[in-house]
Amino acid sequence: MRKIGLRIDVDTLKGTLVGVPKLLEILEKHDIQASFFFSMGPDNMGRHLWRLIKPKFLLKMLRSNAASLYGLDILLAGTCWPGKVIGKHAVKPILETQQKGHEIGLHAWDHHGWQLNTERWSDEKMLAHIRYGYDSLSKILGEPVRCSAAPGWRADQRVIDLKESFGFAYNSDCRGTEPFHPRLSNGKAGTVQIPVTVPTFDEVVGTECDIEGFNDYICNAIEQQSCAVYTIHAEVEGIVMTEQFEQLLTMFKERQWQPVTLAALLEEQAATSLCDVKRDALLGREGWVGWQDNAKEEVYVS
Repeated sequence: MRKIGLRIDVDTLKGTLVGVPKLLEILEKHDIQASFFFSMGPDNMGRHLWRLIKPKFLLKMLRSNAASLYGLDILLAGTCWPGKVIGKHAVKPILETQQKGHEIGLHAWDHHGWQLNTERWSDEKMLAHIRYGYDSLSKILGEPVRCSAAPGWRADQRVIDLKESFGFAYNSDCRGTEPFHPRLSNGKAGTVQIPVTVPTFDEVVGTECDIEGFNDYICNAIEQQSCAVYTIHAEVEGIVMTEQFEQLLTMFKERQWQPVTLAALLEEQAATSLCDVKRDALLGREGWVGWQDNAKEEVYVS
């Protein structure tokens, strides 16, 4: 049976309180373990509204029908008042995720802030944000956080280098084709990266496919990958697209595909190459994302 890495990003307070419990119910029903990446700090997702003045972002919002998809409470969070700190208001679903045996990692302290300011923050501020999230999530779990995933795949050489000090078992910060070791600024092999290899809902609906054809599109995309890592969002598949997500899981089963945690996927598809991480555009997503460079060297890391 083929294994598919299933990554679940949790960006908002509502996604944590409402989407995560529903996803836990669905995953238990289908006997699936996944990797959840939690945002821990202020829910300022609504501040993305200011980006509507940018044509590409506006088109994306219109294409994915964001108002009905996410709900106004998510889209307005943190616009006119400070966003609620997710880690203080959503301890229960995070602990429930841990108790059900799913893998848990850090997404961000301030999801909106990370996506907007990756290029602007000093090293000290970026490290502080990672530390805030790391400490908050570790305290809830009662153990150190073992993995992380950058919001919006906004990770470049600087992010890769700065995360080394946290001792993560792996990171999932970029897009690419297979697990690899990123080349650090000092030329050494860094902590394993497990890149996302399959498009997400908001990247392709309205351009590459419609909502009704999305599951077929994803299955076709996975079939073309030698290593498949798929990302869903608690705010989408966990709230308004739950029925369609269950249908997708049924389609996976019919094809004898088993969704697993990213750590479990890494056990079967070990990282044996050394690659640079570069900035590049991604169809359907505004701005740049981190990409696994196709040029690679074989490397053997014990």
